[in-house]
Amino acid sequence: MKRRVAILISGRGSNMRALLEAARDPEFPAEIVLVLSNRPDAAGLDLARANGVPAVAIDHRAFGRDRAAHEAAIQQVLLEHRVEIVCLAGYMRLLTPFLVQAWAGRMLNIHPSLLPEFPGVDTHARALAAGVAEHGCTVHLVTEEMDAGPIIAQARVPVLPSDDEDTLSARVLAQEHALYPKALKILSDRLGSQT
Repeated sequence: MKRRVAILISGRGSNMRALLEAARDPEFPAEIVLVLSNRPDAAGLDLARANGVPAVAIDHRAFGRDRAAHEAAIQQVLLEHRVEIVCLAGYMRLLTPFLVQAWAGRMLNIHPSLLPEFPGVDTHARALAAGVAEHGCTVHLVTEEMDAGPIIAQARVPVLPSDDEDTLSARVLAQEHALYPKALKILSDRLGSQT
């Protein structure tokens, strides 16, 4: 049985596209049943609709500073779609403990560094400034501490002497697109073995 997956996005959804493509494989253990964004103008919503996936925007600005009310609205839509796993794919909002706890062990995030190195933002610039030999990306379970949950999978790229933020970012992004579907498969299989 395929796991029902929602993808949360805030922008163009390039990692969402990679997950949609992976889910086309009849052998893939998950299906994308919902794409949800906090931004009505997120380009990824149109991409989801073009792929036949329900796409919903719940504009965080309409809730002012009430993050709990915004997340309650998100949770209601996730439940209506009978979602089993949530994938954050460029979702640019910090989640409250409410949503993190509701999806404990069933919410994935992709982060552009080899965690625990470089949590947070500006990871490529920070990796270059630190002079590391390797950089990459991580898919991890979401916990209340940002970018600190258990690691599901990582992919590495060498940092080249000629690299700047753009070239390093592009190579890491290509790895993200390959890694996220693998990590979703791992989690889907893991949850499947528990039922």
